[in-house]
Amino acid sequence: MYILGISAYYHDSAAALIKDGEIIAAAQEERFSRRKHDHRFPVNAVKYCLSEAKIKADDLEYVAFYDKPFLKFERLLETYLTYAPIGIKSFIKAMPLWIKEKLWMKELIKSELGYEGTVLFPEHHESHAASAFYASPFQEAAFLTMDGVGEWTTTSYGTGEGNKINIVADIKFPHSLGLLYSAFTYYTGFKVNSGEYKVMGLAPYGEPKYVDLILNELMDLKDDGSFKLNMKYFNYCAGLTMTNSKFHKLFGGEPRKPESKLTQREMDLARSVQDVTEEVMLRSARHVKNETGEDYLVLAGGVALNCVANGKILRENIFKDIWIQPAAGDAGGALGAALYVWYQYLGNPRSADNKNDSQKGSYLGPAYSEKSIQKFLEENEITYEYFENEEVLTEKVADLINEENVIGWFQGRMEFGPRALGSRTIIGDARSAKMQATMNLKIKFRESFRPFAPSVLEERISDYFEIDRPSPYMLLVADVKKERQKKMSENEQKLFGIDKLNILRSDIPAVTHIDYSARIQSVNKETNPRYHKVIKKLDEKYGCGVIVNTSFNVRGEPIVCAPQEAYTCFMRTDMDYLILGNFVLDKKKQKPLEKDIDWKKEFELD
Repeated sequence: MYILGISAYYHDSAAALIKDGEIIAAAQEERFSRRKHDHRFPVNAVKYCLSEAKIKADDLEYVAFYDKPFLKFERLLETYLTYAPIGIKSFIKAMPLWIKEKLWMKELIKSELGYEGTVLFPEHHESHAASAFYASPFQEAAFLTMDGVGEWTTTSYGTGEGNKINIVADIKFPHSLGLLYSAFTYYTGFKVNSGEYKVMGLAPYGEPKYVDLILNELMDLKDDGSFKLNMKYFNYCAGLTMTNSKFHKLFGGEPRKPESKLTQREMDLARSVQDVTEEVMLRSARHVKNETGEDYLVLAGGVALNCVANGKILRENIFKDIWIQPAAGDAGGALGAALYVWYQYLGNPRSADNKNDSQKGSYLGPAYSEKSIQKFLEENEITYEYFENEEVLTEKVADLINEENVIGWFQGRMEFGPRALGSRTIIGDARSAKMQATMNLKIKFRESFRPFAPSVLEERISDYFEIDRPSPYMLLVADVKKERQKKMSENEQKLFGIDKLNILRSDIPAVTHIDYSARIQSVNKETNPRYHKVIKKLDEKYGCGVIVNTSFNVRGEPIVCAPQEAYTCFMRTDMDYLILGNFVLDKKKQKPLEKDIDWKKEFELD
C-alpha cells in the first residue's frame, strides 16, 4: 500500500511516500524548483517520489495533507475580526489565495495529481507528532511539538505507544515560542522563516542583557513551561510585520535594516531570546516528563531545529534519550501526515527496538547514477578524472582535505530536511585556522560570524566532543572536549562581540564556535559508508576523525539536487575540487563558466 504525504502553502513545501509503513522517498520542493523555501504545491517533489517507487498516482491508496485548511481559515478570520479594522491590509493580501485555492485543497490535490482516491487531513501538530514518534527508534515515548503556528496550536505534548499517538495538552495562537523567536529574527534584521538559525549562531557573541525584559514584559512564563505573550508588543496577528512601535521603544530603536552592520545590540538580543527559548524548552521537557513518566522524548516542529536547546535537554538527563525529526519543520509534516494515516488512521502494527530509527539517515531524495553523471560531464565537455576503485577515491579525497582544499561532495541520495548530512555537502579540514573564513566569504558568500558543523566518525564522537551518543542529524550541540580546547589569553578574554571571531579555540578550530560548542553530525558506516570511509582514511593517515561539513549551496539558494547545480555552484565559488560520484573535477582544469548549464534532471538511481 502506497501513501503520499504533502505539505504546502506556508513555507517549505514537500512530499513524502511510504510503502506498507516503510519510508521510500521524501524531498522538499525547493530542491527542484530552485526557489528557496518554496511554498507552492510540491509538483516536482511529488513527481520524484512517484518515480522513486516506479508508480503512478493511480497506484496510491491514500493522500494525506499535513493540516486542516478549514481550521486554519477559521483562525485567520477570527484573528482578523478580533483586530479589525487594523488588519485590513493583511486580510486583503491573504484572502484571494484562500478563496481561490486553499479552501479547495481536496479538489486541488486531486487535480494536481490526477488522483481520484481518498484524501485525508490530519491536524498540523498531529503531523508533527507523527513525524517524530513513528520515525523514531522508540516503541513508547513522550512527544513535544513546537513551532510558529499550525491551525490554532503552537505547542503540544502527548504520548506515543506502539501505533498510537495521543495529544494531551496544547498552547494556542497567538501565544507561540516560534513566533517570539521569529519576532526577534525580524527585529535583528534577518528574514523570518529562514533566518532563525542565524540568530542562534549569533547568540554566543552576545550577553543575555534582555532576558529579564523579555520575561517581565513580553512573556508570562510558568514553571511548567506554559506561557502567554503580551500581544501589545507584537504585530503578527493583524499587520504585515512581526513587531510594532511599542516593541521597538522597549528595546531601544527600530529593527536593524537587513544587510546593515551587526552591532553588539543585535548580538545581545540574539543571546537573550536564545536563553529564553532554552528555558521554555527545558521547563516544558521537565513538565512532559512529570506528566507522562516516559523514558524517551521525541521532538518536532520548527523550534526543534534549535539544536542548542536540544543539547541542553539531553545534558539535563530529563529523559534517557531524545530523538528529533531531521525535517522538523513544515517539510517533515508531509512525512508525518503519511505515517499518521498508516498507523493512527489504519491501525497497522508498529514495532521499534529503541536503537534504530526508520528515517534511513534521512537520505530520502534523488540519486544520480554513474551513467547519468558521466553523460552530463561528456555532453558539456567538462574535464574530469574517473576513479573506479572506492578505496583509491576516498584516500584521494582524504589527501585533498589534508592539503586544506575545499571540496564539493555530491554522492548518493539527497538529504531530506534542512541539513546537509554528507550527500550534498561542502567539506574541508577541521584543523585549519583559516577554513571558517574561507568557506564563509569565498564559498558561501555569507556572514562571517556563522559557524560550521563537524562531521565526525560515530565511533569517535566522544573523543572530540562532550557527548556520549550519536548525533546523526546535526540536531544536537555539545562542547568540544576540554583537553582539545585552547585557553584564551587575558587580552583575548577582554574582547567583545565579533572581535572574538578569529581566536583559535581548539585543535579543530574550523568547527569550534566562540563558546567552544559545535553542532555535531556523527557519521555512521551503515547509513553513509562512502562519507564514513573518507573521514576514516583521514583519521588513519593524518590522525583526525573530524571534517568541516556545510551544505552544498551559496547564500540565498537551496541545497543542490542535481549534477548541473553542483557544477554551477562549484564554478561560481572558490571551491578547489568537486567529487561527483566517482568523478573528480579539479577547478584548475575547468573552462570558465560562461552561463548556467541547462541539463535535464534525470533520476537514474544508483
